[in-house]
Amino acid sequence: QVQLVESGGGLVQPGGSLRLSCEISVESIFTIYARAWYRRAPGKQRELVARIESSDSTDYADSVKGRFTISRQNARNTVYLQMNNLKSEDTAVYYCNVERYGVHYWGKGTLVTVSS
Repeated sequence: QVQLVESGGGLVQPGGSLRLSCEISVESIFTIYARAWYRRAPGKQRELVARIESSDSTDYADSVKGRFTISRQNARNTVYLQMNNLKSEDTAVYYCNVERYGVHYWGKGTLVTVSS
């Protein structure tokens, strides 16, 4: 089984930064094919924010390119999302996601609010 626990959300002013973390509990971290962050803003559908594969290939939503960075640290079974120059439109619940043997697993989410 796979369990995901996100942390790092909170209230930040526009232009500020936050780093989200997702701790992955799994028998072997090397069975994880891809890690990703999604978000769901109020009144909107969930969308992919950033994704990193086991090859370290990354992909970003156009709206966050140049501002957000996804990274992983296998030794700590953790995936991060560094968010810089945050905007009000980044306000959302952010969800950690991993893909293992074709199955997607989700965390419960962490709320990020960007407001002055």
